[in-house]
Amino acid sequence: MKELESILAELTQKVKTATDSNELNAIRVEYLGKKGSISLLTAKIGELPQEEKKTFGAALNQVKNQAMELLEEKRKEMEEKALNEKLSQENIDVTLPGTMIPSGAPNILEKIIEEVEEVFMSMGYDVVDGPEIEEDKYNFELLNIPKGHPARDAQDTFYIEDEKILLRSQTSPVQARTMLAAGGNTPIRMICPGKTYRRDADDATHSHQFMQIEGLLVDKDISLSDLKGTFDVIAKRLFGEDVETRFRPSYYQFTEPSVETDISCFVCKGSGCPLCKHTGWITVSGAGMVHPNVLRNCGYDPKVWSGFAFGFGAERLAMLKYGIHDIRTFYQTDLRESSTFDRKDV
Repeated sequence: MKELESILAELTQKVKTATDSNELNAIRVEYLGKKGSISLLTAKIGELPQEEKKTFGAALNQVKNQAMELLEEKRKEMEEKALNEKLSQENIDVTLPGTMIPSGAPNILEKIIEEVEEVFMSMGYDVVDGPEIEEDKYNFELLNIPKGHPARDAQDTFYIEDEKILLRSQTSPVQARTMLAAGGNTPIRMICPGKTYRRDADDATHSHQFMQIEGLLVDKDISLSDLKGTFDVIAKRLFGEDVETRFRPSYYQFTEPSVETDISCFVCKGSGCPLCKHTGWITVSGAGMVHPNVLRNCGYDPKVWSGFAFGFGAERLAMLKYGIHDIRTFYQTDLRESSTFDRKDV
């Protein structure tokens, strides 16, 4: 916490003394870049005692937001100063008509992913990345999907080399890699957002590429109630505090038991509407307790360790939250589509 205070004080002083945009950008990279001082502190969350992770995560997010605000205020101050200097030196015909230039909007998928990341980071989770070109071993075998299983069918998977190298069909391989790297004796809290690929005909609700946000928690004495509590937190943050959640039995190869996770319809409040197909509930993700075989394959003793895993589709969340009816909207560059989602909406 003292290091956070010191970094913020140091950044504040540098921003105050910055004289041009190049210097300001260098400060941004130094503190908020991928290897910046604030960004590097995220990795330290996993080293903290369990009871301190949530507090430190929240404080880290606050410092990050303050840093961004300081930089933005300074940028506006510089731009205003430069404009005033230019105006004082030039004559402008204020009767000339202005030119309207169409502009885009923030990427909605990135916005959803950032929201989910912030929620889980505040709960002590790490954000982990992995390769999009993956080995069969990590994409299928370690996840309890044996050879011959329908999920391996070439109709569903983009194989690159002899059915050994492929474009990942899910972000679950990142979970397997993380467990193997942990050595089977360390608790894990992580989410892994990223692009995935499957052989699918593109239409209003399907795409051959889409963004997944998967998560994993492995520790001792973890139960389905821990998963339910975690799902409650993310559902309320994304769709409102009055949203209710429920589990329904399901089946996935890498979890046992498996569940479908539903939220109460935030449009009709449960009375029934076209969005929830008049059921009052909307399915948003799949989840479950990590299958003992998966734990064992990745070096964890299922008699000692347990955990839960979950997966969201970023497009699915965005379509629900922003009322988008065609998944292809996310991958088009038509400003007539994206202009609907201006900065105040997202």
